[in-house]
This record gives sequence, structure tokens and C-alpha cells, in this order.
Amino acid sequence: MPNRLASETSPYLLQHQNNPVDWYPWGTEALATAQSEKKPVFLSVGYAACHWCHVMERESFEDEETATYLNTHYVAIKVDREERPDLDHIYMNAIVAITGHGGWPMTVFLMPDGRPFHGGTYFPPQPRFGMPSFRQLLEQVHEAWVVHRDDLDSSAQRLAQAMDRAHTSATTPGEMSTHALNSASRGLATTHDRQHGGWGTSPKFPQPMALEFLLRRHVATGEALLLDVVEHTLTKMSRGGIYDHLGGGFHRYSVDAEWLTPHFEKMLYDNAQLARVFLHAWQITNKPSYREVVETTLAYITREMTHPSGGFFSTQDADSEGQEGKFFVWTATEVDQILSDSSPLFCDAYDVSREGNWEGQTILRRVRDADVLASQHNIAIADVEPQLADSRATLFAHREQRPRPGLDDKIITAWHGMMLATMSEAARVLKRSDYRALAIHAGKFALSELRRDDGRLWRTWRDGQAKLNGYLEDYACLAAGMIELYQTTFDSRWFIAAQDMADAMILHFADPAGGFFDTSHDHEVLVARPKELQDNATPSGNAMAVTVLAQLAALTGDLRFGNAVARALPLVGALAREHATGFAQWLCAADFTLEGALEIAIVGNLHEQAAQNLINAAFETYRPRQIVAAAAPTAMPDVPLLANRGTLNGAATAYVCRNFSCEFPVTDPDALTAQLTTSR
Repeated sequence: MPNRLASETSPYLLQHQNNPVDWYPWGTEALATAQSEKKPVFLSVGYAACHWCHVMERESFEDEETATYLNTHYVAIKVDREERPDLDHIYMNAIVAITGHGGWPMTVFLMPDGRPFHGGTYFPPQPRFGMPSFRQLLEQVHEAWVVHRDDLDSSAQRLAQAMDRAHTSATTPGEMSTHALNSASRGLATTHDRQHGGWGTSPKFPQPMALEFLLRRHVATGEALLLDVVEHTLTKMSRGGIYDHLGGGFHRYSVDAEWLTPHFEKMLYDNAQLARVFLHAWQITNKPSYREVVETTLAYITREMTHPSGGFFSTQDADSEGQEGKFFVWTATEVDQILSDSSPLFCDAYDVSREGNWEGQTILRRVRDADVLASQHNIAIADVEPQLADSRATLFAHREQRPRPGLDDKIITAWHGMMLATMSEAARVLKRSDYRALAIHAGKFALSELRRDDGRLWRTWRDGQAKLNGYLEDYACLAAGMIELYQTTFDSRWFIAAQDMADAMILHFADPAGGFFDTSHDHEVLVARPKELQDNATPSGNAMAVTVLAQLAALTGDLRFGNAVARALPLVGALAREHATGFAQWLCAADFTLEGALEIAIVGNLHEQAAQNLINAAFETYRPRQIVAAAAPTAMPDVPLLANRGTLNGAATAYVCRNFSCEFPVTDPDALTAQLTTSR
């Protein structure tokens, strides 16, 4: 019989609706039950694409005896970390404080009022590797609850106070300066993996924000080393197993240093950020392989991760048929049977062998270049890539017949906003009308389905049902997407929406001490009000808020936006210099702010070629610090940057300003390019 999770919309929670555990969703009912029955709370936090979450479910939560014990002595709450990042952040900090490390599944024991007192991550069904079994853990905590409850309460109180101080106290302030940006970029360049690219050993994460920051500093300084680091990393990733060579898109991370073996889930936010970095690298280098990665990644998003109404889905599982990675890997026998005469060339190109490169099977990775393959197989170099493309298409069609990994088809506002930004920018940079249509569709979806009647935002949407208060990252990331969509279409409704979201951030999330809380002032009261500053797999809400407010300050001249940026940046100045990978989005925002935004206003009939030529000149290359507004001269401008701008002699006209100084208006695209080149 289904438990209380049956009425939820989260696919992760619904996966647990038939567990014998009497799960509650997070809420007042569960905590009130714990209070009235004088039981501790067992809190389990995970997400749909989490492999070990599924393992712990099979081993423990589906076990009748374990469930009976859990139901008898605890009130059990299951949380989707993607729906509730506030709870995830608060209790993950507690677990790290208790154990020294964190991860998912997250296992937390709480007092009935929500204060944590014990916990960890995954626990096995039998004792091993120095860990107690999950059943032993439940018994030990229950015994302590019965015998030493006052001690547990005291520990919970001390931990709650420490957590509250950690969430509300500012970090050590430090000036964010151009010197700090250069110091951070040099640090990234000198610490990257010179052999395999990226940073660290294993597991190795893509770090798209750090790559983006290095591209920005390359543009600002002309330092070739910074571009070399980015190119080396992008090339290694796109040739490795972390990249899906058949279907496009990137897996979450690599379990090894060389990008061979991925953790096979695919996340919307990874692909949004990585596609954008590859897009910018293509703008700088014009290398076709980078553009190919952008287009194959966005093809994957369009094909598998987009709702008909325009929303972008959250995640695709690592597992299918109960096995991690089964959907994505191959044996040499399979490839030979499917490709026949084309198999030898493909196998040599993509590391397919009888012994395999992972558990007796093969994760596809590109290991040989076209010239080497042409020599080995006695074919023309020009014929290599077309033949490999045909083989990839054939294998992809075959793979499509396999049982698919699970799909978490809820739409998360922040992640939707990130992909909206990428799709919008790719549309104008690559001049893809299909991307433009998808971006507009996604923008309309956001304003109709993710925005409440009062203008506030929802966190999630699934099957027509939106729920949960929006968090800071939802407002900031969706506003960023709206700004990119505005610059692609110059439809002012997207700018107005972004400005409304920025106003909401200042009104509902601002911290008087600088920066922003992750939850709004009228959010549910929790044991702490989180204020995350560090960037993780996604940018922190604070870093994205600063990014958006800096752009809007350039578009509007509104001092509220600029002042909020100026008060927030020093919060992380000292940390960002020393820990660039943890504050890379902050560094990107500081690069935009400290170097001086390049403000471009274009006035003319946007349906005529003369105005389009100026717009094309503005976007002809990667200029990370520019912001563009455009409108017809007869329109009342919704964007203040366009105010009091007219045409010269009736011709489409461009105005370029930077650091409170403006160039002479121009009507010729080459003249605009010259101004932008000298202003970079």
C-alpha cells in the first residue's frame, strides 16, 4: 500500500511511495507527529539520479523488518534535495560537522523540532568497512534516545547554535580587485592537471565556472596560457568517456583523473554550463569540434530533456535495468555485429576492444585522430570523420532500442533558467532559428508556469503542478536566462521579467550585512536561515544574484542594483583569490563589474538589414563584459539604456559606453567593431 509520498510530484519521492517505510514528506505534519509521539526524526535526503540512494533503498528501505523497526521507533521523512536545497544545505553542513565529510544519500537524526544530533551518509545492510549496518545504527540511536535523551538534546542545541552562526556570519571580507582576478587566474593555470586537464585527481569534476572565468581573463589580458588551459581541458573532456559520443551531452563527473569512467547520470545544470563554455571557446578559436559539442549537447537537451510545454527536465539516471551505466557501454562483439565492415575503424577510434576499458565492456572515448586512423586503415583523411559519423548514428539508433535510464522530469526553476540562458545565447551566436524558437518557448513556459500570480516564483513544476517557494538561485538563474533571451530577441518583456526578479531578490532575500539569504524573508522557519556563498556544481544563489544585478545595473543605471553588487563582492574577496574553483562564478561577476561593463545601445528598425548588421557586429565575437539593448526609434524604451537615443540621419545607429564615457554614435558596422575592439 502506498505511503504518504504517493501524493508528491517529485519523481524521487514517488520512487519511495511503495516502500514499507511509512515515509512522510517534509512538513508540519511529520514534525508534529514526532512531537506528539515523542520520537526522533529519521531524515533521508537524496535525489533521483543518485546511484547509492537507489542502492540503500533496495538494501534497507524495501526490507520489511528494517522498515518495521524504523516505523516503530522513528518518524521517517524523505526529502528530494533538488526540491529543497535549503534543507539539504542546512543538514549537509550538520553532517560534515559531525562526520567530517558529506554526500548522498544523506542520513540525519533530528530532534522533533528539527535540530540534528547524529547522522552520516550511506549505511550498508551488514556491517563492513568499519561502518555499522543501517539496522545497527537505528538500534544504537534508539537506545541513546531512551537512555540519554537529555545529552542528545544538549548536543543538538550546540550543533544548531553553531550552524546558525555559520549561516548568518559573514566570511572574512577582502577587496575584490583586478589584482585579485589576475591572482586567481594564475592560480588556476598553475594548479590544473597538465596531463589530463581540469583540476584535481579523482573524482574529477568539469568545473565549467572556472573554465568560463579563465576565458574571461584571456579576453581581458590576452594571456595565451589561460586559453591553453581551457582548450586542453575541453579537448580532454570531449574526447573522454564523460562525454556521450553517440547521444551528446556530458555525464556528471569522472571517477578517474583521465575523464574515462563517468558517474553516468546526466544533469541539466552540467550540460547548460558546459555547452556555454564550449560555445565561448568556439567564438574565440573557431574550432569546429567545439561547435559540434555545443550542437550535439543541445540536440540531446531538445530530444530527451525538454517538456512539450517548454520546460527543461532535471536529470537522467545513471542506472538502467538495475545496473549503472548499462545503457551507455558496449562490447566489441556488439559493435562488430552492428557495424560490420565499419567496425575496425570505429573500434580503433573509440577504444573498443575485446577486454574493454571498464568492467569487461567499453566506455566510448576518442583515442586516435583522423590522420592516424587514415594511415592505419588506408583511407583518405577526408573520409575518416564522415565514416565515423555514420557509425555513431548507427550505434545511436541501436542504443535507442535499449531500456532507458530513468528520467527525473520535474522542472527546477533555477536549472531551467540556466539552460534558457545557454539556448538563447547559442541561438544568436550560431544563428540557429530552431534554438531561438526553443528559447522563446522556454521563456513563455517560465513566465506562465513557474511564476505565481503575485509575481513570485515557484521552485518546481511537474505534470502541470507547481509547488514550493522559489529560492534565491531560482530568481537569479531565471533572471539571467531572461537577460540572455532579451539580448537574442530584443523583446522587452524578457527584460521587464528579469528586472522584476531582481527587485524581488532585493525585497525578499537581501541580508542587511551584504549579499542575500538563500530563502525569502517569508519562507518556512528552519533551524537556520542559509546563506550559501560558495559555488558548487551550480553557481551559488549569491554569485548569480551579483551577476544578474551587475548586468541590470548596466542596462538601467539603477543605483540599487549597483550598490547591492558593491556590498556583496567583498564578502568573498579573500576566499576567491585563494580558492578560485569554489568561487568561480563570483570571479566572473567581478570580472564584469571591475573591468567596466561595455554598454551597447542600438536604435533602428530591427526588421531591416542595417540594424541587423549592427547587432551582428555587436555579437560577432566573445565579449563577456558587454550588454546590448536594441529598439526601434519610435518605441518608448522599456530599457533605460535606450533612453534619449535617436538615429543619425534616419540610419540605424549604435552607441557604445563604458565607465561613464561614451563613444561617438556610429551607423557603420565596421566602425562599431572598431569601437568595441578598442574598448575590450
